[in-house]
Amino acid sequence: MRSVTSEGKRRVYSWICFDFANSAYGTIIGTFVYATLFTTIIAADEASGTFIWGVAVAISSVAIGLLSPVLGAIADAYSWKRRMMGSCVIICAIASFALFFPTPGQAILAVTVFSIGTIAIELAIVFNNAFLPEIAPKESHGKVSGQAFAAGYSGGLVCLGLSLIGFIDTETPWFGFSKDAAQNVRATSLLVGIWVLVFSLPMLLLVKEKLRPRPSHGMGKVVSSAVGRLAETFQHLRSYKNIFWLFVSRIFYNDALVTAFTFGAIYAAGTFQFSPEQILIFGVALNVFAGLGAYGFSFLEDRIGSRKTIIISLVCLSASSAAAVFVETKAGFWACAIVLGIFIGPNQSASRAFLSRIAPEEKVNEFFGFFAFSGKATSFLGPLLCGALTATYDSQRVGMAIVPLLFIIGLVVLVFKTRPFLAGEK
Repeated sequence: MRSVTSEGKRRVYSWICFDFANSAYGTIIGTFVYATLFTTIIAADEASGTFIWGVAVAISSVAIGLLSPVLGAIADAYSWKRRMMGSCVIICAIASFALFFPTPGQAILAVTVFSIGTIAIELAIVFNNAFLPEIAPKESHGKVSGQAFAAGYSGGLVCLGLSLIGFIDTETPWFGFSKDAAQNVRATSLLVGIWVLVFSLPMLLLVKEKLRPRPSHGMGKVVSSAVGRLAETFQHLRSYKNIFWLFVSRIFYNDALVTAFTFGAIYAAGTFQFSPEQILIFGVALNVFAGLGAYGFSFLEDRIGSRKTIIISLVCLSASSAAAVFVETKAGFWACAIVLGIFIGPNQSASRAFLSRIAPEEKVNEFFGFFAFSGKATSFLGPLLCGALTATYDSQRVGMAIVPLLFIIGLVVLVFKTRPFLAGEK
């Protein structure tokens, strides 16, 4: 970490620690444990549970996309990144604790609390991302961002492991929780709440943000001026060519990632007959290789540049996802999945680092708000197309073909519409 010594190792490691903290919510509640608990036990039946959960995810995504730029503009005006981030962390932790209480039959309560927690943690991530230009010099953004993503994947896996060992896959769950009404499984949400709260503390307590002159007018005026400034930024977004086309490109390749995560396990089970145990191993393996990829590329990205790293990752993601559509054997599918996993981490990390390098300092929160918007606003389209194609042609392979197509479109936009030599980017 030699390149960031002058900025303070403690600040960097504290910032990285937040990725370790926030990943527990997505891994345990959003993907592996609570989502399954909701559809199979809390909801009336699996079909309605899947539908309700999907609607909640879609509504949360739209809310995050709409709120992120507005709150980012307010945070820029008041220097409130840390304050808003802390509030979001507390709300997420409370929501996680509250998810313990809904029992079978209380689907609406559970999904409402889940949506609140999801919106809160995603907004906290937006504010955390906006700290990157303040805690590390531009030449180290790739390394720091990559190591943070690696820490995030590690945090999710460690929390998942503790959940399995202590609460789910055991005859005697920790702390006396019983298996009646899936109390032991619901208790994992308590672990997540504690995890998010505790591991967010280094970032919230040790990293100070750069202060700007406070506006002289009241909050109402600040909000209206923030919205006006946001509209002005959006109107002139095309003048920030690299940023604009990064967002356009990301709409496509992030949709591909969301679709791969949403339907990857379903595709493995339906087309390659993976058992439930193999599905769990598959999910863990993807996270392990994504973490290794993010960490490994963190040392390369600052040398070749974030843009080139994104391009390399998209080429490999396109090739591996296309191959996964055609392979016939489990071994072949595993090989494709491993390559896909390795390049997921670098893609996400380099995207964050690229924006942190080229965003104007006075608008960094706004642009990270738009960054979140570009990742959320249309994230339902990929899964929707995949599901529609699968139903129309009665073939999961045809449905999954949308994934490499979206990766390729994102790659073409990035290659031909962005330029490597802007604002110090390599």
